[in-house]
Amino acid sequence: MRLRHLVAVLLCTAQVYVLAAVLPACAEDSAAPTETVVTKPAAPSPAPAPVAEKAAADPAVPAQPAAPAGQPPLVAEPLVTETAVPPPPVDPVVAIIRSKLADPGLRKGAHADDLAALQAFYGARTGGPLWITEMGFSARGQSALFEIEKADDWGLAASVFELPLASNLPASAEAQGLAEIKLDLAILKYARFARGGRFNPSELSRLLDQEPPLRDAKTVLAEIEAADAPEAYLQSLHPKHEQFVRLRQALLKAREPGEESAKPARSERDIKRLVINMERWRWMPEDLGALYVWSNTPEFKLYVVKDGKTIFADKTLVGTIGYATPIFSADMATIVFNPDWVAPPTVLVEKLLPSLRRKHYSILKSNKLSVSHNGKPVDPRKIDWSRVDIHSFTFTQKAGSKNVLGKIKFLYPNKHIVYMHDTLPYRRKVFKESKRDIGYGCVRMAKPQQFAQALLAADKEWPASQVKTLWDKGLNKSVTLDHKFPVHTTYFTSVVDDKGKVASFGDLYGIDRKLATALFGTAKGFPVPPPQKKRPERSYTSAPAHRTSGGSGIAGSMQGFLDE
Repeated sequence: MRLRHLVAVLLCTAQVYVLAAVLPACAEDSAAPTETVVTKPAAPSPAPAPVAEKAAADPAVPAQPAAPAGQPPLVAEPLVTETAVPPPPVDPVVAIIRSKLADPGLRKGAHADDLAALQAFYGARTGGPLWITEMGFSARGQSALFEIEKADDWGLAASVFELPLASNLPASAEAQGLAEIKLDLAILKYARFARGGRFNPSELSRLLDQEPPLRDAKTVLAEIEAADAPEAYLQSLHPKHEQFVRLRQALLKAREPGEESAKPARSERDIKRLVINMERWRWMPEDLGALYVWSNTPEFKLYVVKDGKTIFADKTLVGTIGYATPIFSADMATIVFNPDWVAPPTVLVEKLLPSLRRKHYSILKSNKLSVSHNGKPVDPRKIDWSRVDIHSFTFTQKAGSKNVLGKIKFLYPNKHIVYMHDTLPYRRKVFKESKRDIGYGCVRMAKPQQFAQALLAADKEWPASQVKTLWDKGLNKSVTLDHKFPVHTTYFTSVVDDKGKVASFGDLYGIDRKLATALFGTAKGFPVPPPQKKRPERSYTSAPAHRTSGGSGIAGSMQGFLDE
């Protein structure tokens, strides 16, 4: 029995070893029997270090506040790292446009402001192109393109705009991008020409002191993108002045197809002159003023316009071709009754200085001129005029019957030292002539008292009697206007009345000729202005000429030269 029992134990032990070799290690929940081993208790594990201590040890871990005494330790919040949201993908055509706008070949000949505006516009664009699609231009793009093709109807020239073909189907994304850029550049060029003209006026003539009201290219892009109808937006860029509208209607009528007998006779020169004057309106301020003075030099006329209606009109005298009246706008500020006159630089150098250097002091006496330096009177006989700067002296003619300004002057401060004023009695017969260029650039009117009445009634609600009182008293009196009325001195050689009749005037200073050359490449039909007609010398008095110490009899012959 003992032997049998021993064999059974050995067999069981062998089975255990075989199973241990065959089976994998038991999991924690294994039901396999295990031996219980009694060992010495191990030392307790140390408590986890507070988060603050870990942060101190590890600079990568942000410090956490310690738990208050008697409370369980604070558990650190897990760190959350914000993942940057990638920008939306750029439309492939817009990406091509951005690239092409930096291409030196494309930039050649384009306006720098237009290119800068397009780079900013497409650089910020998140959607697709503005005008082009895979199937060609959108309806909006075609409407803008077709409007530019009608530029001739607005006094511009469609031939100067490099337009893409409206019917082209772009073969690639690159072709789409190039077509979009070409239309964009045409739109911006059209906007610049429609609003401000094709040329800088000051580069055409020194007489043109005007700043065209150009619209910023970035503004144009933003506005045309938001416009419901791009073609209507482009039309809105042209001047809205009544005269521009009438000139355009006259141009369209002159170009109408049909029987020549049914149209007013128009020569090529007449049509060009309409275009020239439409161009001039693009240089004018957009807002002429609720009440303004309009002096049109070639017409020899002056108007006071209130709310679009003429409330006063008068004939004018303007400067000769040698002393031309400049073209500019300025605000009228003061009306001076019975003014003194101070000789301008031109008179100082061209009239007074040559005589004073020859000691012909009678020129001062005959014209009642006093001389001062730094506000103090000086004796001109004690001055060596060959050694001093005459511009540092002031030559003044007091108010009176011989004052070249007459009874009144109208001041609108400007760099040209030009103003409006009355004239002497013997000059009034010039108002009966059709061509009335005379003097040094200032404008003179036939009815200055009534002109003052119109302005002061509008500004201060003065009755005509109050103006007459100041006129008659003969006292030097300045009246400051409460409202600064714009004075627009212009050079329109064609104007249209409310019945559509065109009136044309002579090219007094040859500016039509210069503009014709710039616009059409030829001045044919626009002759050179004739030289100034010499007017006879006039004397203020009947006193005979007398000789001076220099031996020249000039006193009588030079009297009145200040009024030329």
